[in-house]
Amino acid sequence: MRSSSYSVMPVRTLRAAVVLALAAGAVTVAPVATAAPAAPAVSVTSDASAAKPYMGWSSWSMQSSKYPGLNPDGDYSYLTEANVTKQTDALAAKLKKYGYEYVNIDAGWWRDNAWKPEYDEYGRQKADPKRFPHGMKPVADRIHAKGLKAGIYLPAGLEKEAYDDGKSPIWNADGCTTADIVYGDLRTTNGWDSSYKLDFSRPCTQKYIDSQAQLIAGWGYDFLKLDGVGPGSGKSGDQYDNVADVAAWNKAIAATGRPIHLELSWSLDIGHAADWKKYSQGWRIDTDVECYCNTLVSWENSVDDRWDDAPAWTRHAGPGGWNDLDSLDVGNGEMDGLTKAERQSYATLWAIAKSPLYTGDDLTRLDSYGVSLLTNKEVIAVNQGDTPPAQPLTPSDPQQVWAAKNPDGSYTVALFNLADRPASVSAAWATLGFTGRAAVRDLWNHENLGSFKDRITEALPAHGSRLFTVTPRGSALAFTGYEAEATSNTLAGSASVADCSACSGAKKVGNLYLGGKLTFNDIVVPKAGTYQVRIAYVSGDARSVAVSANGGAGASHKFPSTGDWGTTGAVSVPLTLKAGSNTITFDSGNGYAPDIDRIDVPKSS
Repeated sequence: MRSSSYSVMPVRTLRAAVVLALAAGAVTVAPVATAAPAAPAVSVTSDASAAKPYMGWSSWSMQSSKYPGLNPDGDYSYLTEANVTKQTDALAAKLKKYGYEYVNIDAGWWRDNAWKPEYDEYGRQKADPKRFPHGMKPVADRIHAKGLKAGIYLPAGLEKEAYDDGKSPIWNADGCTTADIVYGDLRTTNGWDSSYKLDFSRPCTQKYIDSQAQLIAGWGYDFLKLDGVGPGSGKSGDQYDNVADVAAWNKAIAATGRPIHLELSWSLDIGHAADWKKYSQGWRIDTDVECYCNTLVSWENSVDDRWDDAPAWTRHAGPGGWNDLDSLDVGNGEMDGLTKAERQSYATLWAIAKSPLYTGDDLTRLDSYGVSLLTNKEVIAVNQGDTPPAQPLTPSDPQQVWAAKNPDGSYTVALFNLADRPASVSAAWATLGFTGRAAVRDLWNHENLGSFKDRITEALPAHGSRLFTVTPRGSALAFTGYEAEATSNTLAGSASVADCSACSGAKKVGNLYLGGKLTFNDIVVPKAGTYQVRIAYVSGDARSVAVSANGGAGASHKFPSTGDWGTTGAVSVPLTLKAGSNTITFDSGNGYAPDIDRIDVPKSS
């Protein structure tokens, strides 16, 4: 019930049958249970402003896995009060001192092992008595007693079983029933169509969200994951637009008087980034990271997707709200299903992207390498400190360099080899904008590596990485800029000049598709050599283009999405240029290339 977009990714279908059964009414509705109104909210310390990405643990990865022994009583049966207690104790003992503080209970806390739900008399989710025999408030109380924060989960909309023929009253809303909060045609919503869409033009509807917020606040929860939110979650269109739901939750949480972190899931539409930032503290940008197989994750399932999908979102992350890459499952080795190199790369990307660091591992079974990854203070400082989110300096090719400039003038630099075989990866100082020497510190190994001239090159294993702090000792590098729309350039095929308010000269060259070409002419450099040419571009999705110099063979590079067709990005590619005048060509070949804004060529190689 979390965020498996099974409609578009059949590999993640473990929950599909259950959800479809719910949608078809194949699951019996539990008898209505009576519960007392929510207790007044009790204020506790909470990072409501999300000044930094949150850290903690989530139950979903183990709930959803087929790993032997995790779910002995059927799918998702791992989720119990006893298991949450074990993970709470382990988090407090092993990870709390490093900043991990949230214990987040995911989908199913109100459903039994056959997924039959429990609701109170007001149509609100109620703890399943077998999973959580003491109820949800004592669970939160015990989490708080360990100096930690408690998280809970709800799906968007009014669950179908909670509708109860429209007869259930809404708590603290005289005359309102569940019939008064949804559309008359009972249109469905969320990523699984498991709920009826709430109609916020009706005054009773906000009252229902208020009642849910008061309930979880009264129980003492500090975090809410709202799941299946659209546009996103594999769905689009008015029926699946839950922006009003998110706004209502924002309002309802504020009215409780309790600071509750609101996290949205999953694969949120980047076109609504302004809404997610306005109403929540975090948003899942991608599909589930779990493989729904006999391990928690697998590299090919969706861990590796994040290198393609994160760049477009980078500019939207910052204090108050963060891009959520999903669970960080690097602590259990065999259970995780990853090599050591993959585990380190996984943790590196999460750290530099400023994603929340919440693991889905079994904290009672962490291996020594997993502990070293989850508790590395220098890497955690990258994620939790003032460093902005990193972004790729190079195209989305198998070998990549990502970086962020730190407030003290140094750079956080990550090297990634995403290929299936070992390869060398180089970070050229020119891509960072300086020349000369730089001091390099290895963050994973806590080691000063010394001074390096012009670049650092590392031999990396398949799916391997390194993470450095690079402190310039040289001088700023000068560049010469060339606009794509300059009349001295040559356009061929479909290529044409277009307006672009975000571009440096308010113009760009677009329509580079099916043979369209753009050639920059008279690119002058003082001496022959390899130059790191910076390319400013616009691309609403990831697109490839062949880049060549002086009519030579072009190298194809995939440029990461900039998020939309009104935002620019920049990557650098190495080009061998001759002394004097050169040409640089962008050739779309038989595909569709990004739009080109300008290029900046260093004045020295």
